[in-house]
Amino acid sequence: MWAVGIGIILLYNLLIFYIGYNIWVWLKQISGDRKSIKIMFWVILVIFAYSFVFSRWLDESIFFTGLGAAWLSLFYFLILFLPAANIGVFLRRFTKIQKETFIKWTGYTLLVLIVGSFLFGMFNAYSPKAKTYQITIPKQVEGKPSLKIIMASDMHFGDLSGSGQAKKLVEYINSQKPDLVLFPGDIIDDDITPFLEKGIPEILKQIEAPVYASLGNHDRDDVDLVPIFNNSGMRVLDDEVLNLPEGIVLVGRKDRGYQDVVRAELQALMKEVDVAKPVILLEHQPYDLDIAEKNGVDLILSGHTHRGQVAPGNLITNMIFENDWGYLKKGELQSIVSSGYGVWGLPLRIGTRSEIVQIDVTFKP
Repeated sequence: MWAVGIGIILLYNLLIFYIGYNIWVWLKQISGDRKSIKIMFWVILVIFAYSFVFSRWLDESIFFTGLGAAWLSLFYFLILFLPAANIGVFLRRFTKIQKETFIKWTGYTLLVLIVGSFLFGMFNAYSPKAKTYQITIPKQVEGKPSLKIIMASDMHFGDLSGSGQAKKLVEYINSQKPDLVLFPGDIIDDDITPFLEKGIPEILKQIEAPVYASLGNHDRDDVDLVPIFNNSGMRVLDDEVLNLPEGIVLVGRKDRGYQDVVRAELQALMKEVDVAKPVILLEHQPYDLDIAEKNGVDLILSGHTHRGQVAPGNLITNMIFENDWGYLKKGELQSIVSSGYGVWGLPLRIGTRSEIVQIDVTFKP
């Protein structure tokens, strides 16, 4: 384990050097190869590159948290684009273009490309789209032929997603007049403090429909979050079964990401369930669909994957999860996984989009 950690640190520092070397090669074409500027550049780069570490040391400093998010975004784009720039500089030798001129304009082009990509990524992250699914559950609910559900996962309310995003979510939910609102985990981003300081509980209380939630791997802090969330306009199902007045059964599970918490087996939870009724399971991470199907779950709602959040992360999530995003039918089980409403780490999305999910359910035995 130590060897893996040391290997990751070494690789990260090599990548920082690779990035720094390339940026300096470009900068010295503009500023000249002055020692004072070179030292200043490397000091700033190191602070920038370790800002997310400083944020942890300095009690979740908002300044370093923001700086860390900006660095991770820049790091992502540079690792993505710099190899192409290096190839371009190498191929330049087969042309008559002066090396210094080519490096200078390659740097400017890269700068424009990164800024444009960053703005595009922020738009994808903070302008969620609506995604609608129409499904049928082959069971009868007395006096309830259909059900309109709004689902939002992975809000990650905190330093990168604040009251503005919460208000936007609430306004959209209320405009759709759903029967039910479901949050399958990652309501906060590892720290309850900004959630409370930004007044998000009071905003969420304005939702005009019943709200039920399960916890995700980022819903953690030194305090018990369940009563806090329960006082924020929602009802948390933490390894719990709830029979709704509409004749529907909701099951919410503890997240599998907590290594120090033992969660109930789904089979044990389902012993309390009348499977003649429609059964909806809130399971933050979309694993073990076969187990849910065998235990009589009709609809499982998940998040967690962010659909990779930034390309090519979507290729990785697609390999890990049977259903990493969208709709999948497995036997009698129907699975819907959201790409999420918020972001984690980087304040952007490339190759995916933040979303709010609407599920129109028809009951037809």
